[in-house]
Amino acid sequence: MMHKKLSFLALTSTIWTAAVMADGNNQFTDGDEFADFYGQDELVSIATGTSTPISKAPSVASVISSKQIEAMGATHLDEVLERIPGLHVMRSDLSRLDPVYSVRGIQTGFNPQILVLLNGTEIKQLVTGGLATTFRMPVNNISRIEVIRGPGSAVYGADAYSGVINIITKSVDENLNGSFGIRAGRFGSSDVWAQKGYQNDDFAVSFSFENLRTDGDDSRIVERDLQTINDTVFGTNASQAPGSLNTQQDITNLHLDFEFSNWRLENWYWEQDHGGLGQGGAQALDNIGYQDANQFLTKLSYKTDLGETFRIETDLSFLRTDIDTHFVLFPAGAALPIGSDGNAFSSPSAGVVRFPDGYIGKPRSISETTKYELAGLYTGFSEHQIRIASGWTYNQAETAELKNFGPGVIDGTEGSVDGTLTNVAGTKDIYLQDQERTAYFVSIQDQWQLNNDWSFTGGLRWDHFSDFGSTINPRLALVWETSHDLTTKLLYGEAFRAPSFSEQHLINNPSALGNPDLHPEEIETFELAFDYRPTFETDLKLSLYSYKATDLIATVAEGSTLKYQNARNQDGYGAELEFDWRATKQLTLFANYAYQHSEDSDTGMAVPDAPKHSTYLDLQYRLNQNWSSSLQHYWIGNRTRNSGDSRDKVDDYHWVNAKLTRSFDNKRLKFSIMVKNLFDTDAREPSSASIPGDYPLEGRSVIGELRYKF
Repeated sequence: MMHKKLSFLALTSTIWTAAVMADGNNQFTDGDEFADFYGQDELVSIATGTSTPISKAPSVASVISSKQIEAMGATHLDEVLERIPGLHVMRSDLSRLDPVYSVRGIQTGFNPQILVLLNGTEIKQLVTGGLATTFRMPVNNISRIEVIRGPGSAVYGADAYSGVINIITKSVDENLNGSFGIRAGRFGSSDVWAQKGYQNDDFAVSFSFENLRTDGDDSRIVERDLQTINDTVFGTNASQAPGSLNTQQDITNLHLDFEFSNWRLENWYWEQDHGGLGQGGAQALDNIGYQDANQFLTKLSYKTDLGETFRIETDLSFLRTDIDTHFVLFPAGAALPIGSDGNAFSSPSAGVVRFPDGYIGKPRSISETTKYELAGLYTGFSEHQIRIASGWTYNQAETAELKNFGPGVIDGTEGSVDGTLTNVAGTKDIYLQDQERTAYFVSIQDQWQLNNDWSFTGGLRWDHFSDFGSTINPRLALVWETSHDLTTKLLYGEAFRAPSFSEQHLINNPSALGNPDLHPEEIETFELAFDYRPTFETDLKLSLYSYKATDLIATVAEGSTLKYQNARNQDGYGAELEFDWRATKQLTLFANYAYQHSEDSDTGMAVPDAPKHSTYLDLQYRLNQNWSSSLQHYWIGNRTRNSGDSRDKVDDYHWVNAKLTRSFDNKRLKFSIMVKNLFDTDAREPSSASIPGDYPLEGRSVIGELRYKF
């Protein structure tokens, strides 16, 4: 409680002091490196599909530029997103400590409720509906990140539920002056990157290479896991706990983009090589298993003007995601109760089986999405900007599996089973049969400038899916320039989240079974937002929201098994306060505070794990032309447990990062020292009761970085 009061008082005191001190005399010159992201009304396209000043955008939106990302010392996407008020990056309790982008209290283990885009194209995989497992995105080729909190299905369709994140990569212009860099630090971490662009008349090409590696922090110790419980029950000594979370990563990130006249061809390749499995696939530590994953995206786009009042944009894209995992779900020496179907802990039980080499599974999935979209923007009607779009999507997923358990492999009477794996691909005994889905949509949106002070945006999108039918999602936004320094927005929107292939069709899995009768999750959101800019150097934003989420998909017990059902509803409300202040030519400050209350509509119980309160503070200080520094602090507070979980509430934590940079040769060469988790805080993200001590985050690390532009 004391930490919460101190953090809130510190933030409000900072904002109040800044508001009193701010005046019109602290202006930056055009050449200042901070001027492009403090005190100016940036354009944002994520809210409408067209470029709109962020203060007038019909959504609660945020933009983070490449210069901000560099100044923060962020090395991957998750670190950047903590800057967004109302968004907290949790760790999945279901999927190998994968990032879960909790927005306004809405999250689940596979994170399907938020839409993640790369240059406007979705990059999520089809089996779980989330990002590729063990996903981590390097940031050196990111130009800007646009985020909206709240529904976006009227523009983007499925899964733009709690929000949308659009990662925009650097253009050819931004990479014309090439650059490369290297960083290294604790935990065996090393990153290298290089970018270069070339342009000649109507032709241009841009290339980026990034590699991010880490051995992981072996001091992230788990004292007890699920196998600890099994050892007690069955008299074995197989658990690897106490032991460290398996968090090594080796990520390669490539971009190759071509531009010719009105055409653009984008190519992206991302690969995870032998990534660690975090807490293990079954809440039992696994220091043998690993994750291989790769994604390839290619997109051909064309834009042209037909006269002075009509613009056409069209694109054709193909995304392939290949995930290949080696699980040692329970370690060598484990003894497990095996059901007659060959799965652990299933009913009826056929006997206790020992696994001297471990309980091993090797599932693989290949997801492919082909998408075509056509959009037209018409400005021929006075004070109207009308956008009409239509598109088609084809999704398919192919699966394979090897294992030493389950139907078609064992039946629980064996007594002991070694590590020999049986290939069940193409049989009824696989965890998921091959699946496909076709969808198409039509949408219309009108941005109407009612008069000098008032604008109205109305939009409607109809989506049809071959497996569960149709859905219609509207959005309405009224934006009022209340005065020369205040903008007020009243927003309403609806959104949906499509059930994933796993939720619909999972079979032969003791943890859960699919349900082909599922229908989409839906949400209805009201927002009231204020953007107050009393001076050119000061920007104060306040967003108030309320939502009602229905038909949320969860597992429900049916006899001795769990099955996915549209099982619950959720209500939420909250507030988000942001403050930007350019105090002097040397000092800038960004701060925010977010409050959210979310509860189960039927029971009134608080939604577990999501922070009720959070704050963020970013100080940028330039000592002189050659020296600059930054400090980030965020606080995560007041997280509750699941109903029935007798553990104490999840501990609050403070997290501090710092960076010091020395520039040479007119800022072409930069050397930086960064410290992550400056005070070596014992910070933890919530876990299930199978790992009772929660998931420890990384300890303090010191990183050296060298950047050069040529």
